[in-house]
Amino acid sequence: MLSRLTRPQAVAVCALPVVALLATAAFAPLPFSLTQPGLTANVLGENKGTPVITISGAPTRDTTGQLRMTTIEATNPDTRVSLGDVLDAWFATDQAVMPRDAVYPSGQNVKEIEQHNTEQMKESQDAATEAALKYLDLSDRDVKVTLKLADVGGPSAGLLFTLGIIDKLDGDGSDGDLTGGRTIAGTGTIDANGEVGAVGGVALKTQAARRDGATVFLVPKAECSDAKSELPKGLRLIPVTTLKGAVNALTALESGKGSVPSC
Repeated sequence: MLSRLTRPQAVAVCALPVVALLATAAFAPLPFSLTQPGLTANVLGENKGTPVITISGAPTRDTTGQLRMTTIEATNPDTRVSLGDVLDAWFATDQAVMPRDAVYPSGQNVKEIEQHNTEQMKESQDAATEAALKYLDLSDRDVKVTLKLADVGGPSAGLLFTLGIIDKLDGDGSDGDLTGGRTIAGTGTIDANGEVGAVGGVALKTQAARRDGATVFLVPKAECSDAKSELPKGLRLIPVTTLKGAVNALTALESGKGSVPSC
């Protein structure tokens, strides 16, 4: 014989599986990585006692400002991220939740990921050197550029590497720094033709930049909206799509002449 359940009893019985499901989900691993602002490095200076940019075969100059590449830090690919972790990060301004596959290539172990990131960094450095020398109309047969940046992988420092090479070679045809003595940060990939590409994680990178003293941030134009979402006070965004556009914007900012684009 079946007893008839009152409405409150029915609700309570039906809720039990939901509660159990939520309790399980709270502790089950999810396919996400937690990210936060990472280190920044001045490509015009030294990293762990070694110059980031070394140039031979052409005159170089001392620079007074900084060009800081930016990074994000992510949880280890083997780290179990639970629903509770995701909810905590969701309400934090200094953390973000990203699909693990967007941070780490799918199906790779830690060693393979590190190798992949190292290869991407090398390709980025080669493209940055080629783009800079092409912009300056210099030949790689005469000018040798060496880029070294420890403990950082991936392609997103390409734009800053390129600007650093140009600044050291005084490629804008003036005696002034591209930075105008400022601390300028940014992110963006670069190809040999000087096209700037999107990278992801820009909202966290702006926080890292401001933390380390930057007042200007170069951002791929397609990511303006993301960069503005958690923009720290005192940090000015300059959108870029090409190397030439980035140089022109910095030159206008330094000289006070011409227009400087904004997001």
